Amino acid sequence: MKERLLQILTFLTVLILFAPPASAQTDDAKADTLSAAVFRGNRSGNYLSKGKDMRVEVISTEGLQKMACCNVAESFENSASVTVGYSDAVTGARQIRLLGLSGIYTQMLDESRPVMRGLASPFGLTYMPGQWLESIQIAKGAASVTSGVESMTGQINMEHRKPTDEKPFFLSITGMNDSRISADAASSLQIGNHLSTVILAHADKNFVPMDMNSDGFMDDPMVQQFNLANRWLYYDPRFQIRFGVNAVMDNRTGGQPGYSRSSYAPGSPWGSDIANRLLGAYLKIGIPLREDQSSSIALVADYTGQSMDAGFGSASYSAGQHSGFLNLIWRNKVNDSHDFTVGASGTLDRYNESLARTVSAGTNAYQGNTDLTDIALYGEYTFSIQDKLTAIAGTSLNWYGKDNGLRVMPRATLRYQPWNSLVLRLNGGRGIRAAMPLTDNIGVFSTGKLWHGMYNRHLLEDAWTWGGNATVYLPIGADPDNAYLSVDFFRTQFSEQLIVDYEHIADVIDFYASEGTPSYTNTVQADFAVEPFERFTVNLTARYTDARVTLADKGLTERPMTPRFKGVLNLQYKTNLSRWIFDFTAALNGSARAYSFMDMDGGRTPVYPMLFAQVTRRFKGIDVYIGGENLTGFRQKTVILGVPESPSFDASAIWGPLMGLRVNVGLRLTIWKTY
Repeated sequence: MKERLLQILTFLTVLILFAPPASAQTDDAKADTLSAAVFRGNRSGNYLSKGKDMRVEVISTEGLQKMACCNVAESFENSASVTVGYSDAVTGARQIRLLGLSGIYTQMLDESRPVMRGLASPFGLTYMPGQWLESIQIAKGAASVTSGVESMTGQINMEHRKPTDEKPFFLSITGMNDSRISADAASSLQIGNHLSTVILAHADKNFVPMDMNSDGFMDDPMVQQFNLANRWLYYDPRFQIRFGVNAVMDNRTGGQPGYSRSSYAPGSPWGSDIANRLLGAYLKIGIPLREDQSSSIALVADYTGQSMDAGFGSASYSAGQHSGFLNLIWRNKVNDSHDFTVGASGTLDRYNESLARTVSAGTNAYQGNTDLTDIALYGEYTFSIQDKLTAIAGTSLNWYGKDNGLRVMPRATLRYQPWNSLVLRLNGGRGIRAAMPLTDNIGVFSTGKLWHGMYNRHLLEDAWTWGGNATVYLPIGADPDNAYLSVDFFRTQFSEQLIVDYEHIADVIDFYASEGTPSYTNTVQADFAVEPFERFTVNLTARYTDARVTLADKGLTERPMTPRFKGVLNLQYKTNLSRWIFDFTAALNGSARAYSFMDMDGGRTPVYPMLFAQVTRRFKGIDVYIGGENLTGFRQKTVILGVPESPSFDASAIWGPLMGLRVNVGLRLTIWKTY
């Protein structure tokens, strides 16, 4: 099976790299009603959308190229809303935070389809190459019920390069001083008057283990990853069909160099060896019921199959996932003021897990199958008065099986624009998700601590999020339409949450339900953007987070390892015709309450800076760039606590960067269509 998959990946890689440029399309084939119109302008790569009903930050294609980002996780380094870091010092799993909470509470969407669920949650962000995307939209708060109700802190929607793209061939290659090389390719092809396709490929590998802090552990795992996707569009004025497949092969070995899972014994090099295989497919059918598109029916179907085979020292964890998603939607726009959407959806997840783990304090073992069901009926009503007022009320009735029963999931959004320079928004609602205790918290494998409690149960986590946003557009700078000051406040409060407590019992990680005890976050953020003079943009963000959780032995306390504040400054300057582009990002990361066993001064992590810079030179069809990450070279001094196999061993207490200065160079080749 593995050999066959490798042959398929190799064939498709060769196909995409040598695919010929597409010929010009006919006018009918250019139509793509599910896509945004092509717009070329001088807008900042990161900006707040003025017309969206919710508070939405957009990272455009230009924003995705501000850094030599190889995947979506690295694309968030200059985001105003999202913080990105590592879950541990061994696996290389990236985690994000939105509204002060882990990314598992943020719903990830691929063009409105839920993705990166279950086994994909720890590494899913690294499976989505940034150069495959046209844009990323980050929405804070409880979003529309039409995409499901797993979002608690918000939604992150990713828009891919389209089959009808104006760029029939794209190639990006990046190399870093840590021996990492990544390559992305995309080819859009027109097949007849109605059918088009885009083929996407990605390869990522590092060749030399790095240990910049000389602690005997690799700073990043040795990774070899291949990603392929093929997306299709069939367009006819009477209907359109989108479908596609994607595959991921990911191998990563971390920890101490020389680790061998098959021959590991206490005293030999300790590490992790993780193999992930993912195969996905989707189908979207849209049928307009009126010529003006005011009424339509859509069907969305999605399948994901994934396997994870992992070893951590002598421990082993293997798991499989089969997930199906079906969504039937009917939309009816009565007139310019009244719009209805109703639908039915179903999500079925089957997990099989096998765990065998022995530490000095005892043994953790589990083997079994779990079926999770979420069947929903939902409706949403939108009332609008031109561009002045939009009110959205939605409710979803979700059945989670006989053990969890029926839940009512209300959500509401209000947008009011009293005049052109002021936009006010309110948003609130309920979210529910099934916890994946081990993959949601993959760092627990990189410890010598015994696990206790609900580490093998999929608790339904339940939270309410509400908040608001005020954005004032300022008549200053070279482009007043893009100058604004925005302030927002959001609160997320859990009715039920899985608590992963590192401090309750010495040398034990305790998994237990909050059972209604207080657990919440309050987040306040201010964003300022201006173009002081033509082609020079400034984006400044400040965020404060108050995150609290009730722990068994501490009561209500500050949530550990959650920074209180963050500030981000992004500057960009373009010369005439964008021949040269200069990008600079500075981030100041606030302190967080450290775990009690970390022995930090004052019990808190230090405040630290992060600096990024990139210079891009554009030629006809070719961009060449050089950049630097973590220019100050700051890194967390002690990332490995204790020694492997001991109860005090812990490589998951990560609060800062693991690697020092990194330099990258690369190029992007684009071939445009000629008509």
